[in-house]
Amino acid sequence: MEPGLAERKRILRATLAAKRRGVSGEVAAAAARMLAAQLATAPEIEAAGCIGLYAALPDELPTRACFESLRRQGRECVFPRMQGERSLVFHRVDAWEDLRPGRLGIVEPTASAPVRIPGPGDIVLVPGVAFDERGHRLGRGSGCYDAAFPPGAASPPLLFGVAYEFQIVDSVPHGSQDRRVDAIVTERTIRRIGGA
Repeated sequence: MEPGLAERKRILRATLAAKRRGVSGEVAAAAARMLAAQLATAPEIEAAGCIGLYAALPDELPTRACFESLRRQGRECVFPRMQGERSLVFHRVDAWEDLRPGRLGIVEPTASAPVRIPGPGDIVLVPGVAFDERGHRLGRGSGCYDAAFPPGAASPPLLFGVAYEFQIVDSVPHGSQDRRVDAIVTERTIRRIGGA
């Protein structure tokens, strides 16, 4: 990692942490409905074979409304499950109630749920602390999504970063191992990233 990169990432994470924690439940619920509406009309979602989601943490834009909307449309949805220290394995989920608390208290599929690896033609929604207009993403620091979908992977799915509008910043510190997202979806709009 280049000198100073970790510190720049740490500062940006700290800057946005208080803002994310300050979002009221009412605002978060409204943003979740708007997020689901944005995705419901996205042509990329319409064309996707399966859609990867995640169960949002309390300080992240909630994703359950997206899941419920996609399932009502009959879409195949998959969620990541932690395997080992940094490895994510995606499993099909048909009902939110099928998710169980996993490591760090994040709800995830059970090991017995059918495995479905997202690939070309699929979309994976990814969480982030911050994104910039060039598609750079700052995660929480575990590197799980970067490891699951590394830069230059042969047949990757499209990655859609999910964030509140205030999490879009001028520039995200990034290194060579950080995979850019193909689009960023917020409660207000979908920003498609050219050349990501």
